[in-house]
Amino acid sequence: MAGHEIPEPADRKQVADPMSGPQAAEETRHSCDPAFQHGVVVGFDGSTSSERALAYAIGMARRSGSGLIIVHVANRLPTTVWAGCEPPVFVDVPDHRTEVLGLELACADYLSEVPWVLVERGGDICHELEEVGREYSADAIVVGSTHGVVGRIFGSVAGRLARRAQRPVVVIP
Repeated sequence: MAGHEIPEPADRKQVADPMSGPQAAEETRHSCDPAFQHGVVVGFDGSTSSERALAYAIGMARRSGSGLIIVHVANRLPTTVWAGCEPPVFVDVPDHRTEVLGLELACADYLSEVPWVLVERGGDICHELEEVGREYSADAIVVGSTHGVVGRIFGSVAGRLARRAQRPVVVIP
C-alpha cells in the first residue's frame, strides 16, 4: 500500500524566506512529489458516485503507470464567534471527514495497485480540483456525476468543471 498524506489546508499561507527571491517562493508554494506528476486527479467525498469515479481513476492510473491524486474538498463551515462586546468573528471550522476518508482509503485493498496521495482542500470544488490538477500537471480529472435538485439548480460540479478545466475531465455516471 502506498499510503496517504494529508497536507495543510490550501487556505493557510506558506511563509517564504524574505531573503530569498520570488523563484524560491514559487517553488515552495507548488512543490509536490514528482512521482505524482502527470497523474490522475479524482474528486472523492465518500459518496457512491465518487466511489465509482475512484474505481475508474484507479484503472486509468494503473493503465498509464502514473500516480493517483485523490482530492477531498472539505466543507469549511463559517461559524460566528461572539467575544463579549466585540463584533462577531467568522471562523472556519474544518470538517474531519478527510481524516476518516484517509483511514478508510489506507485500509482499502483496491488502492494497493497504484501509488496514491490524499490531498485536502477547502473552497469551491471545481476551482480546487482544477488547481490540484494544475499543481500536479495532471493528465485528467475524474469526477462522479451529481444527481438531484441541488445539481439542477446550481449546476453540477462535473458540468462546471468540464466547462472551465484546462485538462480532460472524465465524468462517471
